[in-house]
Amino acid sequence: MLAESLVHQASDLGVETGDEIVFRRTGVPDKVLRDLRRGRFTIVDELDLHGLVAAEARDAVREFIADCAGRGRHCVRIIHGKGRGSGPRGPVLKKSVNLWLRKHDAVLAFCSARAPHGGTGAIYVLLKS
Repeated sequence: MLAESLVHQASDLGVETGDEIVFRRTGVPDKVLRDLRRGRFTIVDELDLHGLVAAEARDAVREFIADCAGRGRHCVRIIHGKGRGSGPRGPVLKKSVNLWLRKHDAVLAFCSARAPHGGTGAIYVLLKS
């Protein structure tokens, strides 16, 4: 079940505040990921996770991705923040979103956003159309 697969300890993931996140499924061409990283896809929707705890964020991400994929929205942005207020735990939501999206079948690729769109505090997500 998807909900069970999304349970984890964010501290198990090796992503730090300023680290860039990049992921693509097997079969997604290099050019597609390169274009995504350069911000060449139109962002048609966004989700801001600021102020949410991990459980709330997990549910919000799951619902957002399902809704966007169901409505044929191809490229979206998720703002997870840089985790500067997380203290020694590091960027909890950033680490968590990185894992959750890797497990979601509708996600083809994702990467940290360009600086004008949030930089390492946000990601572009490419969904199956």
